[in-house]
Amino acid sequence: MNRAVMLDWPALMRAGMLGLRLTPREFWQLTPAELRLMLNLDAGTPPMDRDRLSHLMTQFPDQINDVNQPE
Repeated sequence: MNRAVMLDWPALMRAGMLGLRLTPREFWQLTPAELRLMLNLDAGTPPMDRDRLSHLMTQFPDQINDVNQPE
């Protein structure tokens, strides 16, 4: 039997309806995953910034093939 996860519904409702300005109907139509996403609770991967993009561009450079040159 799975152990039930207890959710702090009053805190989630305050965050959704006051913080995100959702109507009660909008709030209750969300799945828990959607609410977590909107509240940025699943922020495992930081957003892309210039340094990260530069690092990825160095690691994975674009290969430009001239159409007139054989590969």
